[in-house]
Amino acid sequence: MRPALILLLLALAPTAALGQSLTGNLYIHDPSITVLDGGIVSFATGVERAPDGGTPRTKTSPDGINWQEAGALPGGMPAWIVSELGFTPRNIWAPSVFETGGTHYLYYSASSFGHNDSAIGLMTNAALDPTRPTEGWVDQGLVTRSRQGNDFNAIDPFRTDLDGKAYLSFGSFWDGIRLLELDPASGKPLPGAEPMPIASRGGGAIEAPAIVEYDGRFYLFVSFDSCCRGKSSTYRIMVGRADAITGPYLDADGKPMLEGGGTELLATTGRYIGPGGQEVFLREGKPWLVFHYYDGDESGMPKLALVPIGWTTDGWPQLPTLP
Repeated sequence: MRPALILLLLALAPTAALGQSLTGNLYIHDPSITVLDGGIVSFATGVERAPDGGTPRTKTSPDGINWQEAGALPGGMPAWIVSELGFTPRNIWAPSVFETGGTHYLYYSASSFGHNDSAIGLMTNAALDPTRPTEGWVDQGLVTRSRQGNDFNAIDPFRTDLDGKAYLSFGSFWDGIRLLELDPASGKPLPGAEPMPIASRGGGAIEAPAIVEYDGRFYLFVSFDSCCRGKSSTYRIMVGRADAITGPYLDADGKPMLEGGGTELLATTGRYIGPGGQEVFLREGKPWLVFHYYDGDESGMPKLALVPIGWTTDGWPQLPTLP
């Protein structure tokens, strides 16, 4: 596979340089990143109908440059998912990793295309080893779910912690993105907590939320439009901001994200087709964006990209120009 170029690379080692290429196995969809002392681990959507049950795939990198496949999480499709949903999903979607107090929480989605009979589950790992990222995971079962008739879809989870509290943002299509308060220790919803809407396109394509705090404000990143169509994908990364994690989130023109607002951060450019499925992660306290794109020079193959987030003078995120 030909290396995917990015302008800047995540620097875990001094050898990481401007303009250097990502190498190794870059095939990925819906990436999520955790940075450890001994390297970086990515988690991603599992392979449909794979013998491993389509569980999340992992990759490792010692330096943020060279990436190698590390396999799927063992155990196959969790039995509780089949029991809860009444069918066996083809794979597990959009896993999202979060670390606090040395424990890693891996949220994941189970559903089927075009339906919102969906569930978000959780695995935990008290001692994640970047050289053996598939080991040590304990499934904790259901976090939240949606059913036919609900106006939201319980997929694409992302956790944000703030001042001793924890929140899960999630959602895809239907009436958009929801925010649910969690118990920080268990990673499960607080008793009585209900999902609250924070962004919507009135049934249009919006998904993959990620919330990060910067300079006293909260930024909600989402993907608009269509993924998963190779070179025909129209995914694009949008953002809004708020003074509180619960919103209201507005775009740069002041339009509420609950009314379809969103400021475009990254869309198709050159061979980088349909960028999206993004998450924000921190490296040395600074935010980075990880996402997949469909490589126009590689027949639309989905690939990994990592870029640092910069900020305009009026407090909006911006990305470097892709080569």
